[in-house]
Amino acid sequence: MNEILEQALLYDFYGELLTSHQKEIYEQFILEDLSLGEIASDAGISRQGVHDLVKRCSKTLQGYEEKLHLVEKFLSIKEKIERMDHILEQHTEKENQELVSSIRTIAREIIEEL
Repeated sequence: MNEILEQALLYDFYGELLTSHQKEIYEQFILEDLSLGEIASDAGISRQGVHDLVKRCSKTLQGYEEKLHLVEKFLSIKEKIERMDHILEQHTEKENQELVSSIRTIAREIIEEL
């Protein structure tokens, strides 16, 4: 998985566990794609300070994932629902269209809840 995407997912699941300062810096670096220099200038700290904070946040978020496995479970469920949808797309019998529609609706609801 792309490292930026992985970091964004980790932040989505565990970001609220960071301090407000950590969240602000981490969001600017990962989600807004600002450079270390831009963030350092805005925050009034050194580039090295920003770099260290981002690395610490990444390790903290990864530590939460190693213990809780929420992102792993999310990706697994999402993949299974995508497989279900693929199977349903191949199903074309008219008599079962209502069943297919119901299953698709439930699958979408599960994805939205995740």
